[in-house]
This record gives sequence, structure tokens and C-alpha cells, in this order.
Amino acid sequence: MRKVLLSLAALAIVAPAFAGERYNKVVKPGDKAPDFSGIPAVSPSGEQTSLTLSDVKEDVVVVVFLANHCPAVVGCEDRLNEFTSEYKDKGVRVVGLCVNDIDQDKLPAIKKRVADKNDGKINYIYGYDETQAVGKAYGAVNTPSFFVLDKDRTIRYLGSFDDNMQEAKATKHYVKDAVDALLAGKSPAIEETKPFGCGIQYTKK
Repeated sequence: MRKVLLSLAALAIVAPAFAGERYNKVVKPGDKAPDFSGIPAVSPSGEQTSLTLSDVKEDVVVVVFLANHCPAVVGCEDRLNEFTSEYKDKGVRVVGLCVNDIDQDKLPAIKKRVADKNDGKINYIYGYDETQAVGKAYGAVNTPSFFVLDKDRTIRYLGSFDDNMQEAKATKHYVKDAVDALLAGKSPAIEETKPFGCGIQYTKK
């Protein structure tokens, strides 16, 4: 635990989030979200399934790129699960994806992680794309990295979950604010922030 906290502190120092600039070099707010289909995934109950964006019927989708090994993801996990629980009956679906080509992050490790969290903490579908194509299509370079999509599957927000990896110090809640705005029929006040966390390791050509 001490190592995780120290890692989180270091990440928070070197990669704070700032709003109002372009950080993603591939997609931007207002772009159509890249489609994906047939991604092997694990449901919150631990069953293996598949993940296709067009199958998601909720009005708002939060796509988040994750990595089991990343301390920034571990530090955000409780907040993400609380968010999923809070918004699941409001027409919002959380979709987790991993594209890292390392054993700790592949589908068997995802299955184990979901099983280890069988007390209900991981309450969103969690997929693994071994081709890494989805991460590249979204321009994801860090984990966790969030993309909020509206009912037309247009990207309306992308970046970090909030403004600090330590929950008690967070004062701006970017993902929640973006989702609340969309549910109210409004545009998010902040559309892009800098995602902070662990770098995604792309190895596929």
C-alpha cells in the first residue's frame, strides 16, 4: 500500500491535469467516437462476454482505458465504481477497456481482478483488446483515460476523471460534470483535460 501511495503521489506531481488545451492528438470533442465490436470482456459477475459499442443502449457512455498494473488506476478504482453505481439508473453506461500488451493486463488477469473484487467493487464491463486498435483509434496514451460519449456517440469530453488522483484533494470532477451536463441537455463546460497516469504500452504495428 505504501508503494502504491508513493507512486500515486509521484504521478500527481509530474502530471497534473489542466483544462482548455488540446492533449489528445487523434480525436477531439465533437468527433464521432471510434466504433469497436467483439471485444472479449468480463462482466461484473465474472462471466466472459463480448463488448460492442453499438450494443450499448444508454444515452451516455463513459469509455475508460484502464490497466490492472497501474497505481493511478488503482487509486481511481473506488471513485469509478461509486460513479458507476450512482449513474447506472440514470441512462449512463461505464465501459472499461485495456489494451496493454503485458501479462498483468491481459484478459486472464482481468478475469482474476474481477473475481478478486467479487464484493461488487468492479461493477462495469471490462474488456481487453489484444490488437490495441481501439486505444490507438481513441488516441489513448495514459491509464486511466476517460471519454464521455453522448447518445449520438459523439465525444463530448475526454481526459482525466477529476483534478487530483487523491480523492480527498479533488476539487473539480470533470467526468461527473460532463455527464450531468449531457443528462440535462447541455454541453459540458470543460471538454478536454490532460489525462494523468501510467503510459499505455503499444507494441502492435
